[in-house]
Order: sequence, then structure tokens, then C-alpha cells
Amino acid sequence: MNRAEKIAIFDSGIGGVTVLQEIMKVLPKENYIYYSDSKNNPYGEKTEKEIQQLCNNIVQYFKQRNCKIIVIACNTASAKAVQFLRKTYPEIPFIAIEPAYKMVHDTSYDKPTLVMATEGTIHSEKFNLLLKKYDNHKTFLLPCVGLADKIEQGREEEIKEYLQNILKPYQNKVENVVLGCTHYPLIQEEIKAVLGEVQFFNGAPNLAKHLKKVLEEKDLINEKGEGKVEFEDSQGIKGKEKRFFEILKGEKENENIKK
Repeated sequence: MNRAEKIAIFDSGIGGVTVLQEIMKVLPKENYIYYSDSKNNPYGEKTEKEIQQLCNNIVQYFKQRNCKIIVIACNTASAKAVQFLRKTYPEIPFIAIEPAYKMVHDTSYDKPTLVMATEGTIHSEKFNLLLKKYDNHKTFLLPCVGLADKIEQGREEEIKEYLQNILKPYQNKVENVVLGCTHYPLIQEEIKAVLGEVQFFNGAPNLAKHLKKVLEEKDLINEKGEGKVEFEDSQGIKGKEKRFFEILKGEKENENIKK
């Protein structure tokens, strides 16, 4: 067993850093490669075939890097491509993020709920099966077209204006907010500024626990690693790497999306 193998994580941008943060809490000694596909961001408005091809290219890159498991830290990619990837690469374990709607069912079922996600996730078969199974019949679905890209680019004033416009109809109407895109936890405070005190649901903590369980079952846990993180961006944007590590380390916690 090669204990030097790394855990691979990818997203359409740096939003998946919110997933990596949770993973590192339960697997601090693992070594990681994070791939940000800025060149093709955002994924939410692309076709299923386009997303599958983009994800396939990333998996090919990870195979060259001898990664032991791949985490899909993008809800749209998970919804549109994980079945394709598992069928194409049966030898590779894939762990896929999904909107934390089941958590609402388990802990806050009777409260009105807003699901914020990309258009691709909202309309995906995978999410709609999840919704049908756990529907509390008090759920609003909100496709946030373009929001992930605004967060990715750090356009603070545009984000605030966008949230004011898109969330205003839900003021005093919802108590739960499902963050159905891994970029969205980066703007929780901005969301609360419009909606008030709401309870957020994020799939990353459960994904981290599941990842650890799978690694244990496959005897792939790295007990002697150094917790190193490598960052790759498909456009090679140096400023993005700096911002990624600032968020990952918890620096400038209230300035993650500033220019």
C-alpha cells in the first residue's frame, strides 16, 4: 500500500475549499491535491454532456498524479457526472457532495426551507429524487444563476445587490437555508444580512465523515502524512491560489470575497 497517495478534490472554482476545510478536520494527516477549474467556471449553466467531459479531463489528470480517491466538491458536477464517472472508472472511489436537504428532514423538518443552488443542480434528476424522498412541503427552490461566478470573482458589491434582489421575496418566510453550492458558505453573512437569523444546512461535514469511513474500509488512511495541500488552477491564476489558502487557513474570515 502506497501511503504517499493523495486525496484529490475538485470544483469548478475555489468554492470547494469549504469542503476541504471540513475534510481536514477529520483527516488532518492526509495530503491533498485541489483542482480549481476556473477556465470552465461556472458549471451550473453547462449541459450534462459538457460537464461530464470536463470532469473526465480532471479525472485523467488525477490519475497521472496517483490519487487514491476523488472528491467531487461541486454540487452540479456531482449531480450531472458522478454516475458517468463511476461507470467509466470503476477502479476509482468517488465521493460526491450533494445538497444537505436530508439534514432538513432529519433535524428541522417542519420549518419553511429555501434551497439555494445552481440551475444545473436544481433541475438535475439526482436532486429531484432527493427532494421527492424528503420533501417537507414547505420548500422553496431558488436557482441562483450567476451567483457562484460572482463569488468566484470576489465581486462583493454585485453579490450584495444580487442577494437583495433574489432573496427579498423570502424575507420572514423561511427559517432553513440549504446551501446547495459549495461557493455559498463563503457568503453566509451576506445571506443573513437579507434573510435575518436562519439555520444553514451544508453537505460538507457529512461528506467528510463519509470520506473517512470509506478510506477506513479500504485501508487507505494515511497516519503518517503531513497534511499538505497542493493547489492547481486550470487558468494558472496566482491570485486565486493566494485567496484559496487564506480561506482554507481561516485568515481574513470576513474578507473572503473582497477584491
